[in-house]
Amino acid sequence: MDELEFLKQNWKKQEENLPKLSYDEIYKMIWKRSSSIVKWIFVISVVELLLSTLLSIYMADANYWEQMDELHLKQTTIFVYIVSYLITFYFIYCFYRNYQRISSTDDAATLMKNILRTRRTVKIYIAYILISTGLYSILIAYFSIQNHQMVQDVQDVEKYTFDAMDWVKFTVAGIIILGVFLLALWLFYRLIYGILLRRLKRNYKELKRLDL
Repeated sequence: MDELEFLKQNWKKQEENLPKLSYDEIYKMIWKRSSSIVKWIFVISVVELLLSTLLSIYMADANYWEQMDELHLKQTTIFVYIVSYLITFYFIYCFYRNYQRISSTDDAATLMKNILRTRRTVKIYIAYILISTGLYSILIAYFSIQNHQMVQDVQDVEKYTFDAMDWVKFTVAGIIILGVFLLALWLFYRLIYGILLRRLKRNYKELKRLDL
């Protein structure tokens, strides 16, 4: 008997001694992992909301509101805050509902459906954060430029004068800064939620293979 055959026989003997998991046992393992992942998504979203609220309270001092008032953005900023918090609360509610659905799931087909729903909700949430941040930044920049133009018209001082090239440079620099900021924000969310989403995707693939 050569060495290869000897190794094959030993491997078969070891394989016979290994515990064999049933369909239900494998399903329960995947279900528990998925439930834990979705629970963490819900917890992270709540922590993120609390931190952003504390940061907003810290940043929104009297000087901040004076600047918003000078830009004629005070009412708009308050409206944006209210809408953004309502939308964020809605997403948190969706994450919680996804966790409840997965926690009460009792068959593989429904679990796969709920995993896909959770992944889709997280991706929409990240897209909402990036788009809303970009739009709000553009809004602030637009009114800042408009306010600067009004100051320039009123005071008519040489140092306030911007020519066409200055505005082009200002616009390009603003676009680059906003792009870098949004990229950093995307990478941040990619790091936080990306790991959990990849694990959910792996669970989905295992369930799909198990269900075949």
